[in-house]
This record gives sequence, C-alpha cells and structure tokens, in this order.
Amino acid sequence: MAFEKTPAGRPEVNVRRAPKYVPFLVLGALVGVAAAAAVAYALPGDPSFDPGSVFGFFLIMFGGGGAILGAVLALVLDRRSVKRQQRAVVEAVPDSEPDTDQEG
Repeated sequence: MAFEKTPAGRPEVNVRRAPKYVPFLVLGALVGVAAAAAVAYALPGDPSFDPGSVFGFFLIMFGGGGAILGAVLALVLDRRSVKRQQRAVVEAVPDSEPDTDQEG
C-alpha cells in the first residue's frame, strides 16, 4: 500500500474504534453464570443431586463458554473496526494561553 508523503509536522494516522476485550469477557462469563443458575434451579432435575452441586458444575462449563463467546465477539468487532478505519492528519496546535498557574 503506497502512502502519500506528508510534511514532517503533519503525520497521517489510522483512526478506528476498537473494543475493549475485558468487558466482553466479563459480560460473557456473567451470561454463562446466569445460564448455569437457570439450568440448575429453574429446570427440574434428578432429586439425587443437590442443586448447589449442579450449579457449580454448570457454572464452570457455562462461565468458561460464555467468556470464550465474549472473546470471539470482541475479535469479530475488532476485525470490523479494522475494515472501517480512516486516515487522519494530525496537526500540532500551540497553546493559546501559557500556563500561569504555579504551585509553590
């Protein structure tokens, strides 16, 4: 890809909106926890198993699965943001007023 050369004081940069991965992982895990609670407590189950044990089992499976699905969603959105990135020119703007607030 050939880029046009710009003056030294005006470099070009790529601007895009990339997602933050941690919120997607946390939200996916929380959705997995809610699904595990629904499976363990809302659905009828075998009376020989304690609902708390069933919840713990499904918590591990659904929490991890939800976190993985959240990460996949974040990766897909990140790839979309790469396709939609734009080029921008950066200019240095001098301060209009010098800082006169001195502590001391």
